[in-house]
Amino acid sequence: MRALQQHKGIVAPMDRSNVDTDMIIPKQFLKSIKRTGFGPNLFDELRYLDEGKPDQDCANRPLNPDFLLNQPRYRNASVLLARRNFGCGSSREHAPWALDDFGFRVIIAPSFADIFYNNCFKNGLLPIVLSEEVVEKLFQETYANEGYQLDVDLEAKRVTTPSGESFDFEVDDFRRHCLLNGLDDIGVTLEDAEQIRAYEEQRRETAPWLFNAGR
Repeated sequence: MRALQQHKGIVAPMDRSNVDTDMIIPKQFLKSIKRTGFGPNLFDELRYLDEGKPDQDCANRPLNPDFLLNQPRYRNASVLLARRNFGCGSSREHAPWALDDFGFRVIIAPSFADIFYNNCFKNGLLPIVLSEEVVEKLFQETYANEGYQLDVDLEAKRVTTPSGESFDFEVDDFRRHCLLNGLDDIGVTLEDAEQIRAYEEQRRETAPWLFNAGR
């Protein structure tokens, strides 16, 4: 998993509440567990004018010119600004996979669905909760300034605007540690690899029959 300590990126404004995981990545594209290749179908129903089909080449599909990610000013965005209850609906882990595969590293909203919020940390995305008032302010500044960027410092737990205004956010210490160091669940386990090996060797000596089963 990619680590994230600091990130500065262009902001894309997803100006709607209750964006569910089926809107983030529609169900017909959940055909793989490789975690990659989902970016072209991110927000598929909003992004294209036709109906997307599995294994379809998206390069020649008609784009919806009104959708934010099809507008030149947002095409290189890596910070997604959203409204409340982002990521609601089903628990599909493909949703953060698609966001990551597109190029997003940070999502800012007043609130997130719990499962989606947890899945973000497990897949190298940083979901940040800021107040409704602050999020509204960021929306207005994003609309008013093409190329608007935010500077996110996970170590300091702070978001800073181009004008220098900053907003602190809360994040669980364990999740912060994992993201700062690029540790998923397997990586966290492997931090104790030496102790695991020592335990296995001890068990091999005290209960050797457990290691000879099936021979």
